[in-house]
Amino acid sequence: MRTVYLGTSDFAATVLRRVAGSAHAPVLVVTPPDSRRGRGRRVSPPPVAELARELGIELLQAASVNDDDALARIRAAEPEAILVCAFGQLIREPLLSLTEILNVHPSLLPRWRGAAPIERAIMARDAKTGVCVMRLTAGLDSGPVALRAEVPLEEDEDYGSLGPRLAALGGELLVEALDLLADGTLAFTEQDDAAATYAEKIDNADRRLDPAAPAASLAAKVRALTPHIGAYLELADGERLGVRAARAVDGFVDGDGVGLEPARTAVGESGELLVGTGEGALRLEQVQPAGGKPMAVADYLRGHDPPNLA
Repeated sequence: MRTVYLGTSDFAATVLRRVAGSAHAPVLVVTPPDSRRGRGRRVSPPPVAELARELGIELLQAASVNDDDALARIRAAEPEAILVCAFGQLIREPLLSLTEILNVHPSLLPRWRGAAPIERAIMARDAKTGVCVMRLTAGLDSGPVALRAEVPLEEDEDYGSLGPRLAALGGELLVEALDLLADGTLAFTEQDDAAATYAEKIDNADRRLDPAAPAASLAAKVRALTPHIGAYLELADGERLGVRAARAVDGFVDGDGVGLEPARTAVGESGELLVGTGEGALRLEQVQPAGGKPMAVADYLRGHDPPNLA
């Protein structure tokens, strides 16, 4: 099929690479303009733009895909289907009705509609997650679903391992959907709106680790935000200590039989750094001091006292 691909992120680039190797390779890729990214805030292209150039696919970088110029370029490509994955722009009329639009969404819809489905599934400690291929509609991830695939969410899995796994699955599922669409056999099932949950965008408040919460919830938050966003503990001096890896353990008790209260820290007998929480303790395994690089806790403790938390 003749397709146009709309995407932005690393996840979308993985899906694009799979589709580009199929019988439905895009004739045009649309992605946002270059922007400042990373710690150095250098202006750089979206991952999808880099891949489109590598693959030699015609590229359009548009601040709004709904602008007349962008719409004209898409129409000129004469797509039989438009493919959307982690694009980051709302698609409105008349583009929405131009042709069939298939969206790859990394959750088991209607669970986790919205901007951060992978992170929210990990934070919620869901037993499983997956990918859906759905028809894009005006509603937020509310269109009918054509294909879905489930995967178990492993106990210690973080975004860095789960994201690529779902992206690879999404690419396979999208190619399968296009094969069926080309044959005229792709069928859709409406979602149950009453069962919908929403994956709100991750904001700064989501990144903070509150020691009053259970350790298992804090460990899940660390996994959900690693390595791309990052969780942190707020220190008494106003600085932040990034937490890149952590594990929930049973509550720490010192030699006098006194437990570790929430927000108190201690070094265990084996040299581990523990944080008291509302339920159990959080064992920090990799941290990132303000302005520094991620490091193992053993290396951190060679140059720092156990931190005082706010």
